[in-house]
Parts: sequence; structure tokens; C-alpha cells
Amino acid sequence: MYFAAVYLHFIFILMSTPPNPEEFYNKLKAQLHDTALWPAEYLYKFIVLSDKEKIKQIGVIFNNLGAVIETKESKKGKYTSVSINVTMKNPEAVIEKYKQVAEKVEGVISL
Repeated sequence: MYFAAVYLHFIFILMSTPPNPEEFYNKLKAQLHDTALWPAEYLYKFIVLSDKEKIKQIGVIFNNLGAVIETKESKKGKYTSVSINVTMKNPEAVIEKYKQVAEKVEGVISL
């Protein structure tokens, strides 16, 4: 239940994302500090074209963290959603992973 609240806060932040990425990450960081006791479980959600290499790139970024990774193809198979449930030590670590995925996986959409 608590985890769902953190995720919903993130969705709210994402929907009101300012044009400046650093401003967005600063706002997310503040929300995460206010909504969870760290370390905490965090659910990442990404959408990519159904390309095994892109999905693998995301998995590599979360390698050795004990992450539970689930994938699901869209109805027509064009896109794949990647859900990653992992315990993160603090909001800064959460944000760092978002930045790594955005930098290394072309065309990824973070939810």
C-alpha cells in the first residue's frame, strides 16, 4: 500500500513535468523524501520498442541490485513495458537510475 502511494506521487510529478529535466528531478527528489522512509522499495516502469537489446540494456542497469524485472508486450507486440521492483537506498539513487536509463536506452519512455 505504501509503495503504491510513492508510485502515484511519481505519476503526479511526471504529469506535471517542467520542461527542464533538472527541475523535474529536483521535484521528484523532494517528493520521494516526503513520501518514503529510505531505503525503500521502488517500482520503475519503462516502455520501449519491442527490441530485445533495449530490454536487455535496461536490465543491465539494474544488475546486481536484486531487482525483480517483469516485461509485457503490447497487444500488437510493437512495444514492451518493463517493470522493475527494487529496493533503493535513497531518492538520489532512484533518480540516478532514471538518468542512466534515459542516457543509455534510446527512445525509452519513463512512467
